Amino acid sequence: MREAATQANKPARGRTGNRLVAALVAVLTVVGLTGVVAGQATARIGGTQVGKQEFFINGCGMPDVKVRAWKRPGNYKTVILLDGMRAQYDYSGWEINTNVQEMVKSGVNVVEPIGGPASFYTDWDAPSNFNGQKYRYRWNCAITRSLVGALDKRGFRVGPSNRYAIMGLSMGGNAALVIGAQNRQHFDRAGSLSGYNFLSAPGMRTALRLAMFDVDPKPWNIDAMWGPPWSIRWFQNDPFWNIGNMRGMKLFVGSGNGLFGRYNALPNVFDDLFKGSTLELLAFTQSKAFEAAAFVQGVPLMTYYANGTHAWGYWQDMVWNAKNRGFFR
Repeated sequence: MREAATQANKPARGRTGNRLVAALVAVLTVVGLTGVVAGQATARIGGTQVGKQEFFINGCGMPDVKVRAWKRPGNYKTVILLDGMRAQYDYSGWEINTNVQEMVKSGVNVVEPIGGPASFYTDWDAPSNFNGQKYRYRWNCAITRSLVGALDKRGFRVGPSNRYAIMGLSMGGNAALVIGAQNRQHFDRAGSLSGYNFLSAPGMRTALRLAMFDVDPKPWNIDAMWGPPWSIRWFQNDPFWNIGNMRGMKLFVGSGNGLFGRYNALPNVFDDLFKGSTLELLAFTQSKAFEAAAFVQGVPLMTYYANGTHAWGYWQDMVWNAKNRGFFR
């Protein structure tokens, strides 16, 4: 299997004064960071059959990656949707738990790469030695090279800008922002839904380490991803330190606030309270920190905040909210 080499991008350089002010604002915003765990969802495969297709792409040294997509002639945009930390290998959580594939009927093609639990959709330094992983993750390569190339050949690159949108939830949210910012030739808009948008904030590495201990096949070794806490790769893959590369992009940042909303009900109240609320409060503080830093650096955002926990119904609402407000136009 072909192994493609990638070179990590350096964080964007900006004015020292702006960076210091942004960091101070963000640190003051991010409080009460705690260990996190990922919530569960109820499977309900179904939805539209319009333009549905399935294919496999080269995994850049990983096993080939399955992709499911929905495409209709005349649509004006294509969005790549990234999954969360408990991503499965049969279907994307987006297809299992939401109706966002229906956007294909009203202008937006939908693409869902499948797999990559606890991967953060990045190129890891090494295989995870804690759980005996046989290969190292190369998700950045798979998305920016293999997937984009496959989509181009299948006619998914549409619209006036001739570039893609990319969005993700949870771990896929911060990944979408970084992938978009560092690959502007392919992406002109990116969205983070309940994502970790300030990974270098105090306590975040410990929080993510604890979260990855609980994802099957567990436990994952976070040090195999971007190296030790002092590694430059932590900053290269932090949306906060990539804001300078996002000028001119359309950006969407959404999060619940950890409070119960319309999708919290029996029999999931226990998990929603002790898992979903904690995780979403973390995402909320991270989103607010990112928003503050973007404001300081003069980068506009489209934002969405509402009552809600770390659950699929709220992410579905965020995607439709983005579409209805013209994010994909």
